[in-house]
Amino acid sequence: MQSFLRLEFWQGVDVRGEQLSCVIIDKLPFAVPSDPIIAARQRHIEEQGGSSFYEYSVPQAIISLKQGLGRLIRSTTDRGVLAVLDPRCERRCMGRVF
Repeated sequence: MQSFLRLEFWQGVDVRGEQLSCVIIDKLPFAVPSDPIIAARQRHIEEQGGSSFYEYSVPQAIISLKQGLGRLIRSTTDRGVLAVLDPRCERRCMGRVF
């Protein structure tokens, strides 16, 4: 039996074993840039001469992606498929980072 987990509901989910065998991610989990805290952090990085996208947004999205994978692999005997369907992974150089 295969079960699927919509990523928007991944927090607080603990499904072990064969009950969950596939996590499908339709969009990379980037934070909303209009959030005041996110915007302030990005502005600070830009003011220091950095790239807020590569220094903040991408690393945070990678952490979220790993947390999504953690929903799939809960024990040493768990196995399954993580499918990332966001076309930006293929079209942009950031895909290699993910």
